[in-house]
Amino acid sequence: MHHFSIRDIENLSGIKAHTLRMWEQRYGLCVCKRKESMHRYYDNDDLKHILRIAYLYHNGYKISKIAQLSTDEIIMLASKKYSGDEYEVLVNQLVVASIDYDQQQFEKVFSGLLRTMGLEKSIEKVIYPFFEKIGLLWMTGHVLPAQEHFCSYLIQNTIIAAINALPTINTETNRFLLFTPEGEKHELPLLFIQYLIKKKGHKTIMLGKNVSLETIKYYCEHQPASHLCFHLITNFTNCEPAEYLRKLSLAFADKKIIASGPAFNGLENLPGNIVLIHSLQHAISLEFLA
Repeated sequence: MHHFSIRDIENLSGIKAHTLRMWEQRYGLCVCKRKESMHRYYDNDDLKHILRIAYLYHNGYKISKIAQLSTDEIIMLASKKYSGDEYEVLVNQLVVASIDYDQQQFEKVFSGLLRTMGLEKSIEKVIYPFFEKIGLLWMTGHVLPAQEHFCSYLIQNTIIAAINALPTINTETNRFLLFTPEGEKHELPLLFIQYLIKKKGHKTIMLGKNVSLETIKYYCEHQPASHLCFHLITNFTNCEPAEYLRKLSLAFADKKIIASGPAFNGLENLPGNIVLIHSLQHAISLEFLA
């Protein structure tokens, strides 16, 4: 059983802490528990209940009306989709499954997404907001590191299967060498980019995570590659992101280098052979391949 602070609940539900306190005092909703030190905390069941309340509230229900509902009525109403955001209920279902380490429920929701929406739309409309909501990779912050590993593993396996299911590229085309820089351990965003590039009809070679410049140089000395593509969530490279790009640009001046990740937000005056992926939507559009 996890313990969540009111700030965790604020981040996960989108309801401000002072509003949660007001709801507790005025309506007896979202009631916290207290440690011996009198510090507030919430457990798994509290979080799931508050997520349902927040979903109804964000979809037009007045909090005074929600306060009159039973727990079963809240569960029933929160399972419905509303025009305000038809995907939020799916995001919340994944959050709840990950908090409980419920692999069967997580896979049930995720496989349902894939059947009805396909991989790209599922990532854009549900998986990305899901990771944003619990502060996970592809973005910065780690509210629940254990849940990150649990759900990332399940999603990663699905993306790898989707990559392997794409047709083999036998014609002469561009070759994209994909990696994460030395020290960067998260490769889920890079796998999705690999899927997009391969689906477009280009050859991809995945070196994986935590790859040194020496390894990249060795590969390029022995095998062809027209593009280098990597993702960096935070600065694990022992140098500034702009400096890392400069080193890559000089070492591989004959190649187009595609970089993505929040570490590069706001960078300007980049070397001529560097292209940045600015957002998930930019990646899906494949404009970075132009």
